[in-house]
Amino acid sequence: VNKHKPWIETSYHGIITENNDTVILDPPLVALDKDAPVAFAGEICAFKIHGQEMPFEAVVLNKTSGEGRLQAKSPIDCEMQKEYTFIIQAYDCGSGPSGTNWKKSHKAVVHIQVKDVNEFSPAFKESVYKASVTEGKIYDSILQVEATDEDCSPQYSQICNYEIVTPDVPFAIDRNGNIRNTEKLSYDKQHQYEIMVTAFDCGQKHATEDVLVRVNVKPVCKPGWQDWNKRIEYRPGSGSIPLFPSIHLETCDGPVSSIHTAIELQTNYIGKGCDRETYSEKSLQKLCGASSGAIDLLPSPSTTTNWTTGLLMDSNDIIFKFDGKQGAKIPDGIVPKNLTDQFTITLWMKHGPSPGLRAEKETILCNSDKTEMNRHHYALYVHNCRLVLLLRKDFHQADTFRPAEFHWKLDQICDKEWHYYVVNVEFPVVTLYMDGTTYEPYLVTNDWPIHPSHIAMQLTVGACWQGGEVTKPRFAQYFHGSLASLTIRPGKIESQKVISCLQACKEGLDIKSLESLGQGIKYHFNPSQSVLVMEGDDIENINQALRKVSYINSRQFPTAGVRRLKVSSKVQCFGEDVCISIPDIDAYVMVFQANEPKITITGMDHFARPAAQFESERGVILLPDIRIVSTVTKMEHPEDLREHDRGTKQVVVEEMLHNLDFCDILVIGAELNPEQECLELDRGELQGKHLDATNSTAGYSIYGVDSMFSYEQALRQLRYRNWGTSATSGRKFRVKCSELNGRYTSNEFSLEVNILHSSNSNFMDHVNHMIVQPQFLQSVQHPEGSVSAVHSSVVPSMATIVVITCVSSLVVVITLGVFRLRTARQHGSAGHETAKDTDMDWDDSALTITINPMEKYEKPHQTEEESEEEDIDDEEEDTTSAESDDSEEEEEEEEEVIVQKGDKQNATRQEQLEWD
Repeated sequence: VNKHKPWIETSYHGIITENNDTVILDPPLVALDKDAPVAFAGEICAFKIHGQEMPFEAVVLNKTSGEGRLQAKSPIDCEMQKEYTFIIQAYDCGSGPSGTNWKKSHKAVVHIQVKDVNEFSPAFKESVYKASVTEGKIYDSILQVEATDEDCSPQYSQICNYEIVTPDVPFAIDRNGNIRNTEKLSYDKQHQYEIMVTAFDCGQKHATEDVLVRVNVKPVCKPGWQDWNKRIEYRPGSGSIPLFPSIHLETCDGPVSSIHTAIELQTNYIGKGCDRETYSEKSLQKLCGASSGAIDLLPSPSTTTNWTTGLLMDSNDIIFKFDGKQGAKIPDGIVPKNLTDQFTITLWMKHGPSPGLRAEKETILCNSDKTEMNRHHYALYVHNCRLVLLLRKDFHQADTFRPAEFHWKLDQICDKEWHYYVVNVEFPVVTLYMDGTTYEPYLVTNDWPIHPSHIAMQLTVGACWQGGEVTKPRFAQYFHGSLASLTIRPGKIESQKVISCLQACKEGLDIKSLESLGQGIKYHFNPSQSVLVMEGDDIENINQALRKVSYINSRQFPTAGVRRLKVSSKVQCFGEDVCISIPDIDAYVMVFQANEPKITITGMDHFARPAAQFESERGVILLPDIRIVSTVTKMEHPEDLREHDRGTKQVVVEEMLHNLDFCDILVIGAELNPEQECLELDRGELQGKHLDATNSTAGYSIYGVDSMFSYEQALRQLRYRNWGTSATSGRKFRVKCSELNGRYTSNEFSLEVNILHSSNSNFMDHVNHMIVQPQFLQSVQHPEGSVSAVHSSVVPSMATIVVITCVSSLVVVITLGVFRLRTARQHGSAGHETAKDTDMDWDDSALTITINPMEKYEKPHQTEEESEEEDIDDEEEDTTSAESDDSEEEEEEEEEVIVQKGDKQNATRQEQLEWD
């Protein structure tokens, strides 16, 4: 009899680990029945679970004891469901084996929790994190990274820690994923940082993939000019190149109302304050149209101007440095004693403050007594940063109290910079020009004129000669500084135009397309164009204007080196007491070295003329075919080469055109005897050119800045006269030309001239030595045009013709000889047989022998046929005739040397012409 129902606990709490099937219940699953130990009625046969599709089942382990087990029917996934609650009941086995009349227990509540397993790794929500920061700041949090974990339990699903994997970066991260910088970042040091970050869950499982974090560093908005290059390269001949083609002004949204910008080209350390032509002062004055008669007191040392030999000198720019211990005596006769009431003194001077509290006078130029007394007749000196001109008249010129000292006080005298000074004297008015600007003396003092005496005067530079009041005459009042181009021109003064030309710079700032600057831009250049000031109220207009500012150097061979640039700007704002500050730009222009030209002089280097020609009124032209060519060697750029030639450097020689500033024709050996010989050039040949000339017994010098073509024209008219030829057999000369006052010099071209006297007048007086011109790549058109090309190309072909003519003449002579020999054999006797065995008897009564025109002495002349074709003086053709009537076909200009039997002795006396 089944009297009682089974009994179980009213509630159970169970735990199951995911991916496991065993549930651990508390209390254990046990059912009791009071019918025990009765069989079937006291036994437990089943546990039943009530609920919709519960993944659990309860099994009976022992019917008698009532023990059961709760287990999962399939794997349990915590991520699908963390908890389960259901009802369970116990059933007894009934009243018999059939299980009839079974009874069930009350319902018990079972609550099961699924225990999580750390099977998932953290994963970041973003693939890449980005953030931007401003340099110079410390941030509490730049950005936050976030990772998640798909595990179900708090222990394994929560992220407990973040970590920066990238080493040595100025960043840190907290457990919540907030990234901060540990130090101030600098945009200049690094624009962007890339760091890798990982995450850990609370089970210390880290993320399978680290995440990339990019932090961009933004510069602090600093007002100033942007997008400009510190170095600007300039190659000679480039013309005008922009300095800042992409520049623009950043104002950081400041309320700007107007902008004032000054661009300064600093060239005070180049040459004499900037890049100027380095020609001699005489050449420059001729080029600028100055009055003639200027006397250079500080010329380059030479045999004729040797008073500057001992001075410290920078030869490139002809700058003389005076250290307070040197002076130069100008020889007597260089400067006339009487300068008249009008004269001009010009000089370049660089001078600093004088040492000491009471500095003594520093003499630039001084004319004083040579001995006995210490009177200064005129002088130019510096005293306490004042420029003073002393001018004391002689008593016979004036006998009244007259102006004698003229003082100028200028800051530039002691600023250690180069300045150009011109003192124009129109007594009693004296005017000073400093860098082209006029200055009147601030102080003029009067003095009595100097009484006449027999004492000679000494003109000096760099110090004053003290001839009296000392035991031994010596220099005094030394100059400390640098001088250049010191000249004095008696009798004339210079115009403002000439003065401006003489001190003009060849480099400066420029503006491309002034008309496109816009109406809102005001600009102003200083006289030397080294400073440009621009003003405007629109930022974009100022940007556009500054992009058009360029550097230009008009010299063909500029001084290489650095030119510093400084751009300073001031900004005004709308109603603001404090406005933004614009930092200065410090940049520089790098001027490259020009390719060095090679100047070559060619022409006929040896000729002979009869003495009568030298004694004639016009004399003999020395250099009828002189040619001056300048070439430059360039390396071909790699982009111009073909692929297979890139490994080898290509050298290209090109002809170039440039000016010359002097050509000297020097006498080799004894100097010319002015009583019987001289070099002459018609002054008319120099008219219309920037050329002048000086003549002496040592030679002839043509100077002035002009083209090589002009120099060729002048040199081709230079004549040598000798009206005492009996004492002279010949002369040797040397020609040498220069550009930029000796910076580039030509080869030394030697010329030998022989005088043929009457004793050998029957010898040909036209024999010359002809030099074939070297061939140059004609990449630049020479002023002579086609004549140059014909001269260069035709001469070798004419030489070939002459050789062929000579060979033909020789064949004719041999043929004639053989013919006459055969005739003699046919008509001769037996006695003649013996004579023929010993020697050949030539019947040369009508034989004409022509001198080989390719021998040492040759003279260029024309035949009628040649003059029609090329009209070139250097060509020559000799015609040989064995018959007297053939001579009628020869031109009168064509000269032959006929050597007859009776003239053989004369012929043997000629050099290198020996005939049997």
